[in-house]
Amino acid sequence: MYKIRTMNSIAVAGLRRLPRERYEVASDITAPDAIIVRSADMHAVDIPGSVAAVGRAGAGVNNIPIQKLSDRGVPVFNAPGANANAVKELVAASLLLAARNICGAWDYVRRLEDTGGSLSAAVEAGKKQFVGFELPGRTLGVIGLGAIGVEVANVALSLGMKVVGFDPKITVRRAWQLSSAVQQVDTLDRLFKKSNAVTVHVPLVEATHHLVNRDRLALMPVNGVLINFARGAVVDNDAAIAALDSGHLHAYVCDFPTRELIAHPKVVALPHLGASTTEAEENCAIMVAENVKDYLENGNVKNSVNFPEAIMPRSDAWRVTIANANVPNMVGQISTTLALAGLNIEDLLNKSLGDLAYTIVDLDGPVPDETIEALRGIEGVLALRSVGKPIS
Repeated sequence: MYKIRTMNSIAVAGLRRLPRERYEVASDITAPDAIIVRSADMHAVDIPGSVAAVGRAGAGVNNIPIQKLSDRGVPVFNAPGANANAVKELVAASLLLAARNICGAWDYVRRLEDTGGSLSAAVEAGKKQFVGFELPGRTLGVIGLGAIGVEVANVALSLGMKVVGFDPKITVRRAWQLSSAVQQVDTLDRLFKKSNAVTVHVPLVEATHHLVNRDRLALMPVNGVLINFARGAVVDNDAAIAALDSGHLHAYVCDFPTRELIAHPKVVALPHLGASTTEAEENCAIMVAENVKDYLENGNVKNSVNFPEAIMPRSDAWRVTIANANVPNMVGQISTTLALAGLNIEDLLNKSLGDLAYTIVDLDGPVPDETIEALRGIEGVLALRSVGKPIS
């Protein structure tokens, strides 16, 4: 029986992927095999040594101590693309909110206390201050062409916009999904110069901290729109407010309220709604539950942020998985240790990602305890799991 600890409320549609006859799922399990989390901050949490995997029911993993878990040989799974449609729709809505000054106009009308003809006069008098602009012909700059960025770029084209994109690490899969009408640029400065509106879809790492700053905002055409549903610190808020105050920036729509942003009349700050749809929450929970399940039962790795993708079909063999430092002769040492135990390797897969490597080995018999300990004793081995034969 596998034990899964949940942190936050995880959509039932995802938990149903963990059969009750094989999984115990609860929020108070003390020695779990895996943890599934949404937004809870795990950096200050004492993660039990029993934990073999962590699953994030969402895309961002800033709330998870990745390096600490990598050093222990524990993969961290997420759900890239599962919330892409939800974020795409919110970005499209944000473009319209900003272009037509909808939030300011709505707030103006809600504050009116007039009635009858006086109300009609106030409405007509007030609308002049909320004159907006239309999207067709304007250019949207999309920073980050992953699952979300590609969908945002494609939908902007359908709204009649021109689109430029920047992502030096775009994958072949995403490139196939991206419309050929999207112009890709090779520098962020070029993107800002060309864009009437800019939307960011990148993780928050050292290289993306304040990626949107004073100098780059100054490159945008006057009356620009900034949209941020990635992470708050990707944008330098002081720079954004200064650009709004000067009139260079027309509006800033974001998912990360601060007291300064909330108080600004040109800012629409939302309560982290990016992936807050029933469908997105279910999609994320299903994807991460399936990935954690496949890892626990078969040792396969898919959609991990710190492990290489490693998927090997199961046969009627005994399986061992090993996470280790990516150093020379590791596979040789593993093979030699297994051979000394009289075990024949039926299949083997070895993948690496940066400083970490992962090996799946299928064998013709069960691995004795002393051989398991010998494998664990190899210098550089971080974690080892014997997942036995396939579950029928």
